[in-house]
Amino acid sequence: MTDTNEHVARMAKLFDALSATYDDVGVDFFGPIADGLLAAMPPVVGESWLDIGCGRGAVLLPAAEGVGPTGLATGIDISPAMVDLAGIGAQARGLTNVHASVGDAGSPEIEGSFDTVSSCLVLFFLTDPVAALESWLPLLRPDGRLGVTTFGPIDERWKHLDEVFVPFLPPAMRDARTSGGPFTSDEGMEGLVSKAGYSDVRTVTGEVAVRFADAEQWHSFTWSTGQRQMWLSIPEDQRADVRAEAERRLASYADADGSVTFSQGVRHTLATRPA
Repeated sequence: MTDTNEHVARMAKLFDALSATYDDVGVDFFGPIADGLLAAMPPVVGESWLDIGCGRGAVLLPAAEGVGPTGLATGIDISPAMVDLAGIGAQARGLTNVHASVGDAGSPEIEGSFDTVSSCLVLFFLTDPVAALESWLPLLRPDGRLGVTTFGPIDERWKHLDEVFVPFLPPAMRDARTSGGPFTSDEGMEGLVSKAGYSDVRTVTGEVAVRFADAEQWHSFTWSTGQRQMWLSIPEDQRADVRAEAERRLASYADADGSVTFSQGVRHTLATRPA
């Protein structure tokens, strides 16, 4: 198995394990971020929309509502469990114009030509982001729209909290928000997208307030997102000590009711396929 295939298999296993609690521990995070992408790139009635790395449907399902019954919203995700939950979410909303299937964001094998391609908080998980963006380009119709969401600046207090993981992380697992490279600036992301062959590349930024009711909710949140792999990098006999230090830092930022609210910058990189 190649390194890329091994990485894909690890990601599928990770997000299958996360699926039951992903975006479901009472913290408003993925929903507001997805809303920001959809506001920057509003769905158009009747269009065909592809969401790459759809997860449980934070972008996919509102996009399906936006394109309406004459449109189609297609989602792919590396995790079969996430795909199943996206389908359940579509049924719960009464949506009949959603199709979700298992697929690799790094090199999608999917037929069709789409008016819009979106990908929210996915690109930094891929081993070759430029190659992935290049593989998405033929899926767009000429003048079709691309929207890619990554993280912007992180609250310095949150950064201090997450530094408890750093001594245990291999370089490839460092936080894309803080570890340098193209994901740390508007210019870096615009450069990636331009290099992949897109035109009219531009950035829309936003900020999301992320509130943890208490330390227990913060802990549950970290295990319900991709951050779980950071916990798994810590030897099991040291996790209690790392958690205690994290909770000590968290308490130093707490409001009177014990809650903590951090800010998270969000970057939406928008572009089109040249005509």
